[in-house]
Amino acid sequence: MTTEVAYKQNVDHVENVSKAEDAFLECDKIQDPTSIADEEKRLVRKIDWIILPCLSLDKTTLSYAAIFGIEDSLHLAGNQYSWLSSIFYSGFLGWQLPTNLLMQRLPTATYMSINIVAWGILLALQAVSPNFATIAMLRGLSGTAEACADPSFMITTSMWYKRSEQPLRIKIWYSALGLGIAGGGVLGYGIGQIKGSLPSWKYEFIIIGALCVAWGIVMLMNQTGMENRQFKMHQFLQAITDVKVFLSFLIAFFLAVVNGGVTNFGTIIIQGFRFSTLGTTLLQIPYGIFISVVILVCVWVNAKMPPNSRCLILLIFLTPNIAAAFGLHFVPESAKVGRLICYYLTGSYNESFVMLLSLTTTNIAGHTKSQKPTYSLGIWSMVVSHILEVTCVVLLRISLRGENKRRDASQTINEDASNLKHLPGAVEDVTDKENSNFRYVL
Repeated sequence: MTTEVAYKQNVDHVENVSKAEDAFLECDKIQDPTSIADEEKRLVRKIDWIILPCLSLDKTTLSYAAIFGIEDSLHLAGNQYSWLSSIFYSGFLGWQLPTNLLMQRLPTATYMSINIVAWGILLALQAVSPNFATIAMLRGLSGTAEACADPSFMITTSMWYKRSEQPLRIKIWYSALGLGIAGGGVLGYGIGQIKGSLPSWKYEFIIIGALCVAWGIVMLMNQTGMENRQFKMHQFLQAITDVKVFLSFLIAFFLAVVNGGVTNFGTIIIQGFRFSTLGTTLLQIPYGIFISVVILVCVWVNAKMPPNSRCLILLIFLTPNIAAAFGLHFVPESAKVGRLICYYLTGSYNESFVMLLSLTTTNIAGHTKSQKPTYSLGIWSMVVSHILEVTCVVLLRISLRGENKRRDASQTINEDASNLKHLPGAVEDVTDKENSNFRYVL
């Protein structure tokens, strides 16, 4: 009996050793840095294929409608066309705070999808507007529907990607804007060939509106399980009193001045070069491609530059746009090719905005008729806005660098805590001000 017990103990001992050895080998395999890195890459690629195709919106419909006769059809007089642009952005700006509060209360993917559907419906309804008052109201409501676009895209990106991965992903989904403009040029040319009972600009609104509704429904059905966080008042108060947030707001504001002019008056400026309506739509194709290419070039430049160079890259990609604004003002109207190149160069401002978005996600856990075809006031507004924007970017970099130095000098946290806070994938719900180990990207 004793021998049998000893034998069983011996067998059990061997089995346990075998299991322990297997467990050790499995653990060693799991801890292999190469295996972990490969697994992480596969996961990130899978997330890319699910998330990135969803993050795209088209914003150029009004600009195409202008060259297809919306001003004549609705008898727009004086500055009414420019007011349609301003009213859209008024709704966009006025709904920013409510839409961000709603995104804290509701699932981000669902809320974003509903707004895309609403935007498409409102866009299609603009085709039946009988006068300025009706389309102005619809434009304002469209602005409120689009107000969630960039914030929800940024929230989605910051939820699914580490800080080091976010700039590339933001540039990828924002490069869709250029493809949308180029595709809009092709679509606009095709719509211009329609010989129906409706004016061409109405087909533009109806077709693009219907496409947006369809895409919104697809997104609504294909939820990705976005995280929903509770709204915290102390974090909100920190944000509105943070100089970095204020400077980022000013930079975004000055970029929006440029965006509003280029987006809504770009096709009119091209038509002012004496191109035909259909020719103007086709000339938007290289402009859209240029935007996408510039964004991809910036991805490469950002990867090659030393760390903490994002503010400098932002300034570098503002330079062509400033030069283009001066060119549009001083190059004579007879030099159509030169002025067209200047117009194309204005597309570089998109990269500056993308870089600002990446800085934000990583650091903060109309006188139309009287000025055709040169739009001197609008062009000088671009120049002044860019000068003020450059000033704000420089101040932002100085502020971020000074805060990093102050934190380095006063660092008193033990090594273990420091290592924990510096984990690239840390997801603690604390602000950059509350985390003394947080270092800002310049």
